[in-house]
Amino acid sequence: MLSVEILKGDFFRRKTTAVAQELLGKFLVRKTKMQELACMITEVEAYDGFADKASHAHRGKTMRNEVMFGPPGYWYIYLVYGMHQMLNIVTGEEGYPAAILIRAVEGMSGPGRVTKLLAIDHSLNKKPAERASGLWIEDRGVVIPKHAIEKTPRIGVAYAGPEWSQKPYRFVLKVKRGN
Repeated sequence: MLSVEILKGDFFRRKTTAVAQELLGKFLVRKTKMQELACMITEVEAYDGFADKASHAHRGKTMRNEVMFGPPGYWYIYLVYGMHQMLNIVTGEEGYPAAILIRAVEGMSGPGRVTKLLAIDHSLNKKPAERASGLWIEDRGVVIPKHAIEKTPRIGVAYAGPEWSQKPYRFVLKVKRGN
C-alpha cells in the first residue's frame, strides 16, 4: 500500500539547500475542479537569504518578495518575461528570506512549462502548500540516494556575479525512475 505524507511547515523550516535536495523524488500535486495531477520533482534551485545576490530578497523586502520573509511552506509565485509563472516554496525560519524554485518534474523540464502543465498561476501566491490551496507536495516513499543528485550552478543568474552564479545551488535528479 502506498504511504503518502503531505509535507508541512516543519519540513521546510530547515536549511534551504538541504530541503532542496530532499525535494527531489517528492511529488508536486495540483488539484483543480477538473483533475488531480501528481508529478515527481526532478530539478530545483535554492535561493538562500539576504547575501545571495541571485535571490529576489537580496535587496530587502518588497511587495513582490514579501512572502519569502514569511513562514516556511508557502508558495512564492512570480511572472518572468511577462509570460512564465515561476513556482517557489518558502524555506527556513520566518524572517529569513529563502525559497526553492521548482525547475522540473518527471516528464517536463523548464519552470514555466511545469506551471503551465499544472495550471499554476499567481492566484496561488502566498498560499500554504496544503490540500486546501489546491497545490501541495507529497512524500510517497521514493528514496533518492545522494549519488543520484547532481549539483550544478543555477541557470540564468549571471547578473549575481561569479561568487553567487557559480554556487552549486541547482539540484538535478541524475537517474530517472525505471532506469
